[in-house]
Amino acid sequence: MEQLISKIENSLHKGFINQNKPVSAQFKPKLLTNKAHENVLSTLLQELKTCKTFTFSVAFITEGGLATLKTMLYDLNKKGIKGRILTSTFLNFNQPKMFKELLKLENVEVRLTGVKGFHSKGYIFEHEDYYSLIVGSSNLTDSALKANFEWNVFLTSLEEGEVIQHFKNQFEDAWKEGILLTDEWIANYKQNYVAVPFIKNQANIIEAKTEYLTNALAESLSIKPNKMQSEALEQLKELRATDATKGLIISATGTGKTFLSAFDVRNFQPKKMLFIVHREQILKKAMADYRKILGGHEDDFGILSGNSKDINARYLFATIQTISSEHYLQQFEKDEFDYILIDEVHRAGAKSYQTIFNYFDPKFLLGMTATPERTDNFNIFELFDYNVAYEIRLQAALEEDMLCPFHYFGVTDYEKDGIIIDEVTELQNLVSHERVQHIIEKINYYGYSGEKVRGLMFCSSKEEAYQLSAALNTRGLKTCALTGEHSQIEREEAIAKLNSGKLEYIITVDIFNEGIDIPFLNQIVMLRQTQSSIIFIQQLGRGLRKHDSKDYVTIIDFIGNYKNNFLIPIALSGDQSMNKDNIRRKTVNTDYIQGVSTINFEEVAKKRIFDAIDNTKLKLSSMLVLKETYFSLKNRLGHIPSLLDFIKNNSLDPEVIFENNPNYPKFLSRLKEPVDEFSEYELAVLTMFSLEILNGKRIHEAVLLDQLLKHDKILKKDYIKLLQQLGTYTDKSTIESIENYLSLNFFVTVAREKYGNKPVIILDNDYYKFNDNIAHSLINENYKELIIDIIACAFEKNKQYDLNQSFTMYKKYSRKDVCRLLNWDNNEEGTLNGGHVKSNTCPIFVNYHKVEDDATVQYMDEFLSNEIFTWCSTKNRKITAKDIYPIVKSFSENTTVHLFVKKHNGEGKDFYYLGKVTVDESSAKNDQLVDKGKSYNVATMNMILEQPVEYNMYHYLVEE
Repeated sequence: MEQLISKIENSLHKGFINQNKPVSAQFKPKLLTNKAHENVLSTLLQELKTCKTFTFSVAFITEGGLATLKTMLYDLNKKGIKGRILTSTFLNFNQPKMFKELLKLENVEVRLTGVKGFHSKGYIFEHEDYYSLIVGSSNLTDSALKANFEWNVFLTSLEEGEVIQHFKNQFEDAWKEGILLTDEWIANYKQNYVAVPFIKNQANIIEAKTEYLTNALAESLSIKPNKMQSEALEQLKELRATDATKGLIISATGTGKTFLSAFDVRNFQPKKMLFIVHREQILKKAMADYRKILGGHEDDFGILSGNSKDINARYLFATIQTISSEHYLQQFEKDEFDYILIDEVHRAGAKSYQTIFNYFDPKFLLGMTATPERTDNFNIFELFDYNVAYEIRLQAALEEDMLCPFHYFGVTDYEKDGIIIDEVTELQNLVSHERVQHIIEKINYYGYSGEKVRGLMFCSSKEEAYQLSAALNTRGLKTCALTGEHSQIEREEAIAKLNSGKLEYIITVDIFNEGIDIPFLNQIVMLRQTQSSIIFIQQLGRGLRKHDSKDYVTIIDFIGNYKNNFLIPIALSGDQSMNKDNIRRKTVNTDYIQGVSTINFEEVAKKRIFDAIDNTKLKLSSMLVLKETYFSLKNRLGHIPSLLDFIKNNSLDPEVIFENNPNYPKFLSRLKEPVDEFSEYELAVLTMFSLEILNGKRIHEAVLLDQLLKHDKILKKDYIKLLQQLGTYTDKSTIESIENYLSLNFFVTVAREKYGNKPVIILDNDYYKFNDNIAHSLINENYKELIIDIIACAFEKNKQYDLNQSFTMYKKYSRKDVCRLLNWDNNEEGTLNGGHVKSNTCPIFVNYHKVEDDATVQYMDEFLSNEIFTWCSTKNRKITAKDIYPIVKSFSENTTVHLFVKKHNGEGKDFYYLGKVTVDESSAKNDQLVDKGKSYNVATMNMILEQPVEYNMYHYLVEE
């Protein structure tokens, strides 16, 4: 307790007296705004996750605000953590439906205050030995917690602190006088509820500020393009200025592709235009949108479809089925249309579309799609001469406020007797009474925005769709199943019923993945495994169109024991690197989603994703995965990608390629791509550079190689000066380490042989230069380009590392990396089990969760908090042992101790760097652990971290 008091005192000193005082970040007072990736919501969630109980006093609450906390509150309820919320009816801001949502929170008691003018915004969290408090401007709304410019103060206090006591007393007084929230109270409130006009006006103002063109805008030529459309129009203009005759627009669903194309047609002024789609329903809406932009006489616009034959119209809107038929195609001259647009152009591999491409010869051809990457190997990019005129994906569209915000919930699918829904679960279990009830509970808990649910459920088979619909209907829901067996008219009738309220859900397999516009959808339910990130985004995108009836769309994804669960964070983040660590981070930390949208995983569902990522049978670096990603990028570029191309196009992480391939030529040859012939030694050098330099974990070697590629040789002092100009460290031991590394002396014998067994760099009369073999090989420009490519990747990847020190917080390092970056003469990774003191440094490596395959006994390594770590030595050690005693005495002996931790062996060889630690000598003691009935001596001691482990990383490592 004395230590806790000291930390809080120091934190208050930093917050209110001297900002330069070094203190624990855990208790530091801070101002919470919503800048960059720091928002009020993230602090609120981390306090909830670690508290014993919580108390909210907030005047205004919205459904969206509650949605951001529902997953956390669900997990807290399972742990028995309860809380209280005091709110109000002040200004009639809080809507009746929101109060209904509050009643769904089983572990939260809610009361309504009668205090006149109640306008508080305070959040109190009781922890084991202290309280934390957030107070300021943020109400419990998604905008206030994540997007608006807010000022809130975060403070920590012991229970006897005057401020916290004052808050608690104020709250308790209001709480005692409050009215308990009940269904009866809500019914009475709803009967007398009248929304205050300013709330509606405010919503209209916000809507106007999005600059998003909708049908509600004035139908005249004065309609202006929004920011995205203006940028795209300018790029289309620049593209045509190069005499290009084709262009491709890649734009997320709901971002206004049709309006954009209409603006471009208005700029182009074609004598005759053809707009092609695959369904007549889309055709009619597209023509209506064009009339708003282009104006002109009604007769200028016509439709060519099964029901209409206006072939002489200036602006002709045709279905692909009709215009590709021989009868109609021959009625047009090949150059009849000087501007042709094809919507959903990713379908262009079909015979009907190819007929159009082969027949017509327009002055300009524009293709539009949200998903150009295909699973059928057809190259859309080649079809448009690799001219991507403009691209805006989901993340950017959300940032530009072009889409309806969403709250994604990755929820736990049904489990019974330890058996979890997976790919081979039989139909009878998918539609069992228990699973159907589980589905109903989840969709009710997570809810929807708006007065009534208008939902779309995706399931895994036609049979499941039919039987699930019947099962839900017997429980009072209004649903229907739609599959490929239903006609277009039947589909449109079902959509109309969904809009009118005669249906609540349409249950389908995949017919609504794309090419359908249902803007009023407010809930998407995913009841199937994620087969591809493309399909996932298509299905999620069904609900992302803005509509007056909703403030956000709820996405409920039932996560079973599927091997493809790793695709979920890939799809949501857009991170195609296939780097397991990146995917884990995107699952833990979801702040990459812009605006008020949120991504939330229930703890069990999150664990299933981690299991899929760590599954040893799943190889994100398998040739099947690498081949698909490689050819996707090649199709986009029109040539064999360089390694740097992968990075620049946010595609595959080149390091993933080299997990199972020694070098790039070897990888390309496995893909049957043409490659130059290189000598065995030349390939060995490429392997060394690919595996040891490309990762960019130390920039020094890359800088030297880069200079030698440009100048053949460089003076040692000039090289050091160049490093200093870059702002990195150049101490003697580091320079010697670089020389040792590039001479290959650092490596074990097997590695030296793999890398050619010759020094890569030679130091001759204070000049660095390549060895003669490499110098001769560099005459071959193709070989030289391969090395330049590797070095360029190293520079690019190094941007994520701190130039001023050897290790960067929360980056991952192998034992070999650590030996190198500590400037040790040799790679001693084989002996680094636990800790090892050398040259006044000591790296500690910890595998936090030992599983049965890794060890027969659970060691006592444990985080006591995010600032204190208890370390346990290997077996048969005491604190006086020759390899343990220097660690115990590290503080007094001036030895720097570094802590590296990984969650478990499923993460591979690399460990997260958690910073420097100070060993608490007084805590060191001899202990015993038992393995198979036999006792072993171990030494344990506490280590104080220089910087507390940040919230997301800490909980990721600690939780099972």
